[in-house]
Amino acid sequence: MKAFSITDIGERRKINQDYVFCQNDNIGNLPNLFIVADGMGGHNAGDYASRFCVEYFTDRIKQSKLSSPVAMIEASVKETNEILRSKALEQSELEGMGTTFVVATIIDKILYVANIGDSRLYVIGKEEIRQVTEDHSLVEAMVKQGELNPEEAKVHPNKNIITRALGANDTVEPDFFEVNLEDEDIVLMCSDGLTNMLEDETIAQIIRENQDDLKTAAETLVRCANENGGKDNIAIIIIKV
Repeated sequence: MKAFSITDIGERRKINQDYVFCQNDNIGNLPNLFIVADGMGGHNAGDYASRFCVEYFTDRIKQSKLSSPVAMIEASVKETNEILRSKALEQSELEGMGTTFVVATIIDKILYVANIGDSRLYVIGKEEIRQVTEDHSLVEAMVKQGELNPEEAKVHPNKNIITRALGANDTVEPDFFEVNLEDEDIVLMCSDGLTNMLEDETIAQIIRENQDDLKTAAETLVRCANENGGKDNIAIIIIKV
């Protein structure tokens, strides 16, 4: 298994509030761990939230005595949320901060995923790209209720409003997914700075064309997203099974 991660500030933002963690070997009782976090909040609060949550969460994973990856991730997420909330109450400049959080680990070709917010995880096979996570966003809720179609959702003025985030409430419930991976499957984790700038099929094509060089694949995605406007920070992790 190979993996590569990258973040980029984009063309419009002054601060990079995206943060990634990419470890392809043991961390605590997990054989690997991958995280994308997209922070939100004024001044440096979003930057602080994403970085703090990734660092605190990974420390909890290292210390965890649990053996189930789902139980380990769930407990660590909830503890991270509690600590982030307490820090926001202690420091007025951090009030209202939060972050999306998508976490993945691969054990014996089973992909375990937890998601909060609208950062995404995809599995790219030989024939298709499949979004595994579901966005916790206002427009996604409107799509599910039949008020918008997917094409309208892409250009809706409220598409960046998320309905679930680490730090947003006293309690948080991540969505969990399990996926059986095939040989040569490629996992993509990313913030909306990528998916708002490039269509899914374009993303899949770039990755397939560069699947033997994940660094080039990730850098090409960043360049193309910036060429299309680069309206937000970009975070990418690519994992080849």
